[in-house]
Amino acid sequence: MKALRCCAVVALLNLVSGSDFSERSSVAHLSLAKDLKLRDARRKRSMPTSPEFSVGTADPGGDSCGALREYDATLNSSTHPYVFRDLSGSVSLAWVGDGTGVILALTTYQVPIFMLRFGQSKLYRSTNYGKFFDDVTNLINNTFIRSEFGIAVGPENSGKVILTADVPGSQDISRIFLSRDFGNSFTSNNLSFEPVTQISYNPSDSEALLAVSSTHDLWLSEDFGKNWRNIHHSVCLVKWGRNGAIFFTTSLNRSCSDRGMLELRGTTDYGKTFKTLGTKIYSFGVGGRFLFASVMADSDTLRVIHVSLDQGDTWNIAQLPAVGHEQFYSILAASDDMVFMHVDEPGDSGFGTIYVSDDRGVVYSTSLERHLYSTTGGDTDFTNITSLRGVFMTTVLAEDGSLQTVVTFDQGGEWRPLQKPAEGGCDAPLQSQEQCTFHIHASYSISAKLNVPMLPLTEPNAVGLILAHGSMGDALSVMEPDVYVSDDGGYSWQLALKGPHHYAILDSGGLLVAVEHTPSQTIQQIKFSTDEGQCWHVYNFTKEPIYFSGLASEPGARSMNVSLWGYRENLFSQFWVSITIDFKELLSRDCVDDDYVEWLAHSDDISDPNDGCMLGYKEKFLRLRKDSVCLNGRDYMINKQPSPCQCTLDDFLCDFGYYRVENSSECVEQPDLQGKVLEFCLQGKMEQLQTKGYRKIPGDKCEGGAAPERSVIDLSSRCVSNILVTEKQTNTSTSSTALIILVVICTLLISVAAGVLFIKRYVCGGRFLVHRYSVLQQHADANGIETADALDTCAVSSNRRQYHDDSDEVLTHKHKAHN
Repeated sequence: MKALRCCAVVALLNLVSGSDFSERSSVAHLSLAKDLKLRDARRKRSMPTSPEFSVGTADPGGDSCGALREYDATLNSSTHPYVFRDLSGSVSLAWVGDGTGVILALTTYQVPIFMLRFGQSKLYRSTNYGKFFDDVTNLINNTFIRSEFGIAVGPENSGKVILTADVPGSQDISRIFLSRDFGNSFTSNNLSFEPVTQISYNPSDSEALLAVSSTHDLWLSEDFGKNWRNIHHSVCLVKWGRNGAIFFTTSLNRSCSDRGMLELRGTTDYGKTFKTLGTKIYSFGVGGRFLFASVMADSDTLRVIHVSLDQGDTWNIAQLPAVGHEQFYSILAASDDMVFMHVDEPGDSGFGTIYVSDDRGVVYSTSLERHLYSTTGGDTDFTNITSLRGVFMTTVLAEDGSLQTVVTFDQGGEWRPLQKPAEGGCDAPLQSQEQCTFHIHASYSISAKLNVPMLPLTEPNAVGLILAHGSMGDALSVMEPDVYVSDDGGYSWQLALKGPHHYAILDSGGLLVAVEHTPSQTIQQIKFSTDEGQCWHVYNFTKEPIYFSGLASEPGARSMNVSLWGYRENLFSQFWVSITIDFKELLSRDCVDDDYVEWLAHSDDISDPNDGCMLGYKEKFLRLRKDSVCLNGRDYMINKQPSPCQCTLDDFLCDFGYYRVENSSECVEQPDLQGKVLEFCLQGKMEQLQTKGYRKIPGDKCEGGAAPERSVIDLSSRCVSNILVTEKQTNTSTSSTALIILVVICTLLISVAAGVLFIKRYVCGGRFLVHRYSVLQQHADANGIETADALDTCAVSSNRRQYHDDSDEVLTHKHKAHN
């Protein structure tokens, strides 16, 4: 039986597919599969381990942990085990609704025999956060559910659920089960097509659904899956936009692998009419109020990004370097105010440059160079610290090949290395202790097979709190990571738990829980903290240890319930076990005003009137005292008091053509651009930019103070696009109409050709020398471009990758369902 034992893997999937952003949805989905235990056990034995060292604040029962005594009896009465007595190799979990306590669990057992596969699915439902489950398999007529599609839960608190099933003996028909009442009942409906991805909801209208079939047809339902209609053929990638808009790429030769020759199309009336938004499309993405497209330039070897703010009616060239076939773009984060864009370096470098945009998503400035981003796996450590505004962390690759974690507190304006914790040793020779750095482990470490079970964790309602795996070492060290905690948004860190752990945030940060990561061993203990990780208590939650798979807590960090999922095995079988612990009885007292203390974000000294200004204003919060053992509760709301600050140079980014001198807020003109006229093409017109070198950080709300001048002068010179085209098309168009349109287009192209040649020669290549901006010029030679004007700055090409694929190189293959 030992050979059958496998390690459980926990994967978090965002089931709301209306956006590519890495935002955490109110809907969470866990998928656990027992299939990697032996491999992880071997990996752990091969990993070097660090010497033991004590963590004083994590000593259960010590004087510093005296706030809680004799808690075992209380937690024993609040611990609820449930055993799933069925054959199942995997289980998928989904929370349905916010605060409803409803969890659906789908267990799946599947065995391939010759060319066929046999299996069974069981559906379970809990209404009390997993303390008890009812077997509701009869609601889906004991049908086998396709586990690869998971449990599709509707946006917000709609209560809608979709399960995709197999229909025995048919390859052309699929069956879906639909629920409108949080999984309490289901109706079935046969589809005349086979979906190849999970059915996606319109984020603003959960009645509207989209599905792509195995034959690349796009299907739409406006009545929650009861009736479907085929609205388009040859669809490669589809995304919901705002207000019910649908964007998708389509192939004229029915080959989605022909990247760079796709059309981008859109509809705003659920497929009654369509508009062609662009041609020669490589990929596209949606993020915030921005629509991006990645388009092949004239040479067919370079791609350029374009951005639209009006759902594709008009496009602007993003002032970013063009990339070749071996490079990629990646949107790391986006909001309605700005975009973080990664541009890959030429060659298999494994790094690139992060740029930040203006509020139009058009003009970009260099934010961080040598940003680590693996070319093969598409892994980056870029993390949005949602517990404090303006904070992001990521990893840079140094010249010597070492990795270093850096953080920005002003939305990309300035990056700095993490401050080293006071506790803990350093995995480095004595002669290099001064080179010891603090590194946070994220996606790249996981892809490199390091013993890192979880990404950094933050929650918007747990102000300033970060849980993450980290290690101290030099460039050559490979330590087993420990768990570190920051309570001030990443300014300072302290060692919380030795060794890798799974962790979760409950009660808006008032309670932290953690379970040690031991893939090859059973566990029976959970650790918890009521003081933001300074002191940890240990509770034995079972007398029968389990092979641990993962922690499951309701999204939003407001619940007091956490479930430990794992399995036990006997001589003949393995079976899933869920153990739910309700900590509400432990924190029986509701918090009152005296339990909170005033805290000024981004500040060392709350009494200093000039301290704490970030992105133009200060924010004071009321935060729970660390020695208060009380319940914030589900209705807890963040209490913050913003106040504006006067503008300083720190509220401005360096405009293109300028850079910041190290340890200075001043923006200095790049030497190779001094005296040059900076121009760019915006909305079809060549414009000249006059700048003092600064532009305000998008979202910055400072008032008065420093105000560097910046103005745009319209030169009234027309720019011609020969890449993006927009034309209105409807489903009722006839062949004659198409012929007329073709003749008109041909006539226009002939009449425009001379103009294009003239503009290219005399505007882009002659007396108006065009520099995109300094960074573009820096990368021109590396991209195989002889001069900057060879990039065709007047061509309105549309280059952008799909937003949650992290790379336009992998746009059409995945997107972590996100996100």
